[in-house]
Amino acid sequence: MAGGNSKTLTKLLVVTLGMFGFGFALVPFYYKICNVTGINSGDEQSLAKNTQVDASRWVTIEFDANTNSSMPWQFKPMQRILKVHPGQLVQVEYEVVNNSDQAIVGQAVPSYGPARAAAFFKKIECFCFTPQTLAAGERRRMPVLFVLEPSMDEDLHTVTLSYTFFNTATKAQQAADSLKSPPHG
Repeated sequence: MAGGNSKTLTKLLVVTLGMFGFGFALVPFYYKICNVTGINSGDEQSLAKNTQVDASRWVTIEFDANTNSSMPWQFKPMQRILKVHPGQLVQVEYEVVNNSDQAIVGQAVPSYGPARAAAFFKKIECFCFTPQTLAAGERRRMPVLFVLEPSMDEDLHTVTLSYTFFNTATKAQQAADSLKSPPHG
């Protein structure tokens, strides 16, 4: 029995060493494949460059933050004003703090000034896409990733992005109460 175990152990060790050696051999093989195909040659950086940026003009973006009266949250943009080129990918952050002693679910609703600017404001990532749950006393920074379309009207020089957080539990309760109350007539 012992002879069979040692043969199996020897075979496993040879296979393990072979696999280990094969892993090391893959590194130069990978570089050779990349060299032949042009992958990771640095050319991909030119592909990632946004050619749609209109560097000939600037737009000032003002950031605003509000909460409705039922929200015991502090909410503010980390940056109040930013100058960007249309077509430029931009990330900003907002900070929110739940000042209550309980978890609260809030939903942010964006608005734009002037209103027609909304058609040119494209958000890629935003905390406003989903309800946000904050634990009692929790502080959180939330990103907004956006781009102003290069086709933006030439006469738009300043755009305001404003968010208002609403307490979703309060809104749900108001809707439920309106269903319970008798119709006025």
